[in-house]
Amino acid sequence: MQHNEKMYRDLFAELSEFERYGIHMRMDGEIASPLQIATAHMVKEKVTYMRDYILDEEGRVEELCFDKVEILN
Repeated sequence: MQHNEKMYRDLFAELSEFERYGIHMRMDGEIASPLQIATAHMVKEKVTYMRDYILDEEGRVEELCFDKVEILN
């Protein structure tokens, strides 16, 4: 297995765990599944995604957001 493929499989597994615990995920403001987010990471070119953890009043992760950030050369 290539390094990149393992990285995306690991990302999918990690995000699936968040989903299993009922944590909602968004990508660029839209609700997204672990598969959609991992796929977007796989096909990116000059774009990366920044994670933003939204916490509830007790400090637990309530939502996980991925926002597109352009890489300037």
